[in-house]
Amino acid sequence: MKEKNMARVLFQQEIAPRICDLWLETTMAAQALPGQFIGLYPENAATLLPRPISICEVNAEKTALRIVYRIAGQGTAEFSGLKKGDPVDILGVLGNGFPLEAGRGKRCFLIGGGIGIPPMLQLAKTLEAEKSIVLGYRDSHLFLSEDLAKYGKVYAATEDGSQGTRGNVLDAIGENALEADLIYACGPMPMLRAVKRYAAQRGIKAYISLEEHMACGVGACLGCVVKTRDVDPHSHVHNARICTDGPVFDAEEVDI
Repeated sequence: MKEKNMARVLFQQEIAPRICDLWLETTMAAQALPGQFIGLYPENAATLLPRPISICEVNAEKTALRIVYRIAGQGTAEFSGLKKGDPVDILGVLGNGFPLEAGRGKRCFLIGGGIGIPPMLQLAKTLEAEKSIVLGYRDSHLFLSEDLAKYGKVYAATEDGSQGTRGNVLDAIGENALEADLIYACGPMPMLRAVKRYAAQRGIKAYISLEEHMACGVGACLGCVVKTRDVDPHSHVHNARICTDGPVFDAEEVDI
C-alpha cells in the first residue's frame, strides 16, 4: 500500500566514494519486498516530487529499511547530510518487485551492476534457491559484497581489473563457468541489454529491474516509459511506466 509518512534516521555512513548507506526506522519495512523502492522527499520546498531509491535491506524485526544510494544531484546530496534522529518524509512502498516463486529451488544468478547492486541484498536474503551472486563495479570499492557473501557465492567483475574478473558481469560468468536456470538483474541499461541477450540466447528466463531510469517514482512525470511487447490496457499503446508497472519486468516483455 502506498502512503506518505515520516521516517527517522537510525544510521548513515559513506561506504564507497559518493555511495551512502542509510538506515531508516519506518512502519513501511513490514510491507517491503525485494525489488521495491521508496521515495524520499528533500526538504527543499521547490522540489515537489520524491527521489526514488531502491530498498536494499529490511531488518529482522521489520522495523527499519536500509537504502544505499549514489550522490548524484541536489536531492541526494541533501540526504547524505542526514544524521541519527533526523526526520525524513518518505513515500512507499512503491513498485513491483522480483517474483520469488519463479526462482524457488532453482539455480539463480543474482546480477547487480553499480548502484543496481543494493536491491540484490534483500533478494539474496529472501530467495530460497542456489544463488550465484555476480556483481559489477568500476574499481576496487566492492560495496555490499561482504553483506551479499552471507547468502551466496559472490563473483566480482571490475572495469579496471583491480578485483575479481577484469570486465563486466558476463565476463565473470564466463570466466567462472557459471550456469543458471533463472536470472534476476538490476543495473545500468547497457548491462541489462547484455543480460537480456545472454538469457535469450540460452533460453533462460530473466527478470530485470529498470530502476535506473526512474525520475519521480510515482508515475507523474512520464520520464520512465519503456516499450513493451504487449499493449497497455489503459493507454492502448506498447509502453509501460517503469515506476508503476515495474521496476521489475520479464526481460522478454520489454524492448530495451
